[in-house]
Order: sequence, then C-alpha cells, then structure tokens
Amino acid sequence: MRAQRLLVGVLDYCRQHAWAVVLAGAALAVVALSYAAGHLSLSSETDRLFAADLPWRQRAAAFKAEFPQFQNLLVAVIDAGEPEEAEQTADQLTSALGKDHAHFAAVHRPDGSPFFRREGLLFLETSRLEAMLDRIIDAQPFLGELANDQSARGLFAALGLLAKGTDQQRADFEQANRTALLAFHNAIAGTIAGEPRPLSWMRLLAGDLTNDAGPYKFVLAQPRLDHGQLEPGAAASRAMRDAASRLEFVKSGDARVRITGSVALADEEFSTVAQGAVEGMVASILLITLWLFLAVRSWRLIVPILLTLALGLALTLGFAAVSVGALNLVSVGFGILFVGIAVDFAIQFSVRYREMRQLHSDPGTAMSAR
Repeated sequence: MRAQRLLVGVLDYCRQHAWAVVLAGAALAVVALSYAAGHLSLSSETDRLFAADLPWRQRAAAFKAEFPQFQNLLVAVIDAGEPEEAEQTADQLTSALGKDHAHFAAVHRPDGSPFFRREGLLFLETSRLEAMLDRIIDAQPFLGELANDQSARGLFAALGLLAKGTDQQRADFEQANRTALLAFHNAIAGTIAGEPRPLSWMRLLAGDLTNDAGPYKFVLAQPRLDHGQLEPGAAASRAMRDAASRLEFVKSGDARVRITGSVALADEEFSTVAQGAVEGMVASILLITLWLFLAVRSWRLIVPILLTLALGLALTLGFAAVSVGALNLVSVGFGILFVGIAVDFAIQFSVRYREMRQLHSDPGTAMSAR
C-alpha cells in the first residue's frame, strides 16, 4: 500500500507540473546523450566477451603466443592467366604492403621463403626431378642462345637452332612442337592478330610441375587493428585494395586480387551486426507504433509513450557510459530489447488509464485511480 501511495503521489506531481517534468526530462536526455557521446565507446575485440580465466581462453592465449604469425590475418588471394603474372603481382603487393607501416605490422608470403626458392626442387619425387632436369638440359642450347642475345634476333636464332636440332633428329619433334614451338607460335600469332598472348617460361621449362603449386598465390598481412571501430581492420583492407589496384597486371585485368582472412571475415560479421541492429531498431519502433495505435488508439497517448522510450534510451546510454564505458558486440543489440520490454509497461498503463477514463470523467482522477 505504501508503494501504491508513493506511485500515486509521483503521478499526481508529474500531472500537476507537466511542463516542468517534460523540460527536466529533456534536459536529462541531453546531458545523458552528451556524456555518452564523449565517453561511451564500442569495443569489437571479441576476446573481451569472455573472462580471461576460462580454461579454453587460456589455451587459446597460449596458442596465440606460440604462433603469433597466424593471428589476425588479412589474406590476399592472387590468381592470373600465367604463373609469372601471379608471381610478379604477389611480389609487388608484398613489397607495397611492407612499406605501409601505418596499416600493417607484418607482411609475408608463405611460398616466398628464400629457403624454398633455393631448395624447393629437392622436395620433388626423384622421378619427377629427373624428368625436369632432363628438360632443362635439353633446353640448354636454346637458353644459351637467348642468354647471348636477348633481342628478337636472338629469339629467332634460338628457334632456328631448335628446328635445326629437330631436323637432325637431335630432339624429340613431338615434344618440341608441344612445348616450345607451339607456345612461341601462339604468342607470335596472337600478337600479329592484335591479341597478344603472354608466353609462360615457367610452363615452357617446368611443364606440368607448374600446376602442382596451384593457380593461387597468397600474401599474408597482419594489420594494425583499431578496436574502437566496429570494423577494426577496415582501414587496412582499404589500404590493401588500393595497393592492389595500382599493380600492373591488376590494372590490365590479367591478374585478380581478392581479400579474405580472419580480419576480413570478422569485419564483415561486425558490419552485419551493426546494420542489423540499426534496421532492427527502426523496425521495432515502427511495429511498436503500430501496436500502440491498435492498443490505445490515441495519439495523445502514443506520442508520450514514444517520448518516454526515447528518454529511457538516452538515460540508459548515459548509465552505460558511466558504469561500463564500452559496449561490445552483444550489448549493441540492447536497444531492441529495451524498446520491446519497456513498451509493455507503457501499454499496460495506457490501457488501464483508458479503462478508468470510462469510469471517471476527470482525467486526473482516472489517472490516479487504483
């Protein structure tokens, strides 16, 4: 009973000093929103969602400490028509990103290790290594002629030497036709026809071994993340795309660079969460307005309810700024929950008021009736 009398007293005071209460509520909302704008931040660091003393969190932290090079990666996936184009694009992108210390802490290529560049052939099976060495040995006269004269004259002299060897049955004609002669014919014929076709020396010398590495080259970058933003790696992703767009084979359309990795995927998820929260908030307000109209059928009640919801949201943001200081990806959606829960009490109060209004002609008496 004492609580009821207290509520009735508060209600009567607000009714008798309506404009003062409205102005006071507006002032509180302004103060709360101003404070929240300057002190409430958003943390997109998912590690902070769970306590650090959880066993699985401790194991994850230990794994990250042992293998830091595999954490928080942006991965550029490069493919091109010819392996040389993909290789050069990957090298140029690695070099460009390595100079951008503002956005990237480390950049490397998993297949760009000096050891593998120098000793990579030793990982081949003996039979395949022997076959490749035989191809290189057979191509020595051709390569030697090119080394002596790297002009068009030297190229055609080397082709003439290859044809001469075939004519003297010093080389396998079918093999030469399938590799060198046919490749050069396609390149020259395409250039004459106005449709230049690049000639891959790697395919020419390595043959099918070129396909074993796959069509893709990878550049791994560890960006500098800004966890104060909803998309911590957005700036680094833009920097990577800008750097890729300036590369020779990317501009010509001969190579393609796509971005993936844990950072890019997380950013996309975070942006989806933010977009969903905004859209959900707008949809909630529209649906609630519809429900209020169906429930109370009076704009004199609907507008105060909506204003009360806005005041509650403002005060909640101010409280969060004082008590927590930062919202995470879970608490971002509190607005939808707040609107959905808070409006229930307003609807109950308004429906009760309409019922009492039918019994009492005086609005004040109807509002205070128990």
